[in-house]
Amino acid sequence: MTNQISCYPAWPYVNGPLHLGHVTGTFVPNDIFARYHRLRGDEVLSVTGSDTHGTPVTVTAEEEGTTPRAVAEKYHALAVESLRRLGISLDLYTHTDTENHYRVTQDFFLKLYRDGYIFKQRVPQLYDVDAARFLPDRYVEGECPICHYARARGDQCENCGNLLDPLQLINPRSRFAKPGEMHTLEVRDTEHFYLDLPQFTKPLYEWAQRQTHWKPNVLAFTLNYLRGDGGAENPNGLKPRAITRDLEWGVPIPAEVGDYPDKRIYVWFDAVIGYYSASVEWARDFDLGDAWKKWWTVAPAARSYQFIGKDNIVFHTIIWPALLLGFGDGALPLPYDVPAQEFLNLEGRKISKSAHWAVWVHEFLATYDADPLRYLLATNMPEQADTDFKWSEFVRRNNDELVATWGNLAQRALTFAYKNFDQRVPTPEELTDADRALIEKAERALHAVGDAIDACRFREGIQIAFEVAREANGYLNQTEPWKTLKVNRARAGTSLYVVLRVIDTLKTALYPYLPFSSNALHRQLGYADDLAGTFEVRTIQEATRAHVVLAYQPPQTNARWQPSALKGGEALGEPKALFKKLDDSIVALETAKLGKP
Repeated sequence: MTNQISCYPAWPYVNGPLHLGHVTGTFVPNDIFARYHRLRGDEVLSVTGSDTHGTPVTVTAEEEGTTPRAVAEKYHALAVESLRRLGISLDLYTHTDTENHYRVTQDFFLKLYRDGYIFKQRVPQLYDVDAARFLPDRYVEGECPICHYARARGDQCENCGNLLDPLQLINPRSRFAKPGEMHTLEVRDTEHFYLDLPQFTKPLYEWAQRQTHWKPNVLAFTLNYLRGDGGAENPNGLKPRAITRDLEWGVPIPAEVGDYPDKRIYVWFDAVIGYYSASVEWARDFDLGDAWKKWWTVAPAARSYQFIGKDNIVFHTIIWPALLLGFGDGALPLPYDVPAQEFLNLEGRKISKSAHWAVWVHEFLATYDADPLRYLLATNMPEQADTDFKWSEFVRRNNDELVATWGNLAQRALTFAYKNFDQRVPTPEELTDADRALIEKAERALHAVGDAIDACRFREGIQIAFEVAREANGYLNQTEPWKTLKVNRARAGTSLYVVLRVIDTLKTALYPYLPFSSNALHRQLGYADDLAGTFEVRTIQEATRAHVVLAYQPPQTNARWQPSALKGGEALGEPKALFKKLDDSIVALETAKLGKP
């Protein structure tokens, strides 16, 4: 049965390059999920983009002496190239600085405002007297009132993860102050628009209680937050939340509600609307008319997934559903699942852009192939607890598992068959019980891998596939076709046929995880088509500006998530190594780069 699936990775800020933490919790799991469902023959829409607005971009622009748009365009283009090379198969990767996104965001704002879900209020805010400017959240640093981290931001503490208000910080400092300077800060009143979240408490709570398939931590966080058990951050239930900031960069406030030239709709409000606006843009850019509406109506068969990090839970299980409830009057689908990941650390420390403690995706892919990285991130995915990226582990897993287990199995079997059986799949004689048992185990594994991916248990899925690969290596070592060939050519051919059948099935099971090598193996096994699809970088022209997007075109194949049907006598492609062995010396080389600008 064909299912309708939409899956959306969270929008990364483009105030710098993408690092491994960005792709581990969002893009890689989303891609595994999307590729699996496409190969099953399901209808899939997967869109997202760069979050170009908010104070992270404006702060970087001031540090670099340029404009926010220049910063956004620079790092968005770098993100497009990084995601293409990593094989992230989104139907569209756009960004929020588009006329389409502005229009859709303003439509949401106006509908919610007119229906009484948005109101204006004068509120106290920190004001930098020396800079003569109000200070939006990330323009303020100070001591976290919860964990007492000395350099907490005004919107969120990087150390403990709690959301903050600048007025909560102890000994706040202005980011406009140069090193060694101390600007005078005052609390002054300013007017902002607020989303009246308390109005959504009852429908959100009733909806969240039904999501028993969510990860326990995601469900518990959401219900606690709605009940007001969210700790110091949310002690008394939902409260109105400001959705505008004193900025000149971002989506303008609609003129219909007043003249606010120095204020913009805030990033956390407009970024989540990007899932909706990017769907509209996808249909427009590919001349699909109103096809986007198919994904934004309540349909029993449709399931929507949001792949995020754990620090984004509140925005995707509370705020985004509230916006959908208010904008759609209850007629828009809410997320089916929000499988939030924990954090990926780096060599025992938290990833930090400011401290240069990060591995940048574009730099990694300039030296190493994509599939070995995808493999390590999948096997080490922080699904239930924080995990750690170590260069030594990357080298070990590449050499011991990708090269020595999976790559070696494929190359040994294909090379021997290619050289000794006229470049064809050997025609088998009657299979033994052991032969059939291995083939059947691979077929069961294919279904088990699919079930694990569908349940967002990605580590489990790849472990199942590699368990069969290890058993197939053992079978090949026991049957020794290179020896049997001399005394019983038919039996040697049969054992090779069994292994090739298993390899073909595992190639399909591993395709969502390792699309580049799986597609290469698909061709080596004699198939004339491609599994992997193609990527296209486009320049889209709007009325006043152009923007760059990344689009993925899946292959014209359906329902390919099936066990091998290889037959004896079919032609094979020329065997080639799927993976490269890495030298241990790269561990010291790469770790020495950490912490350096």
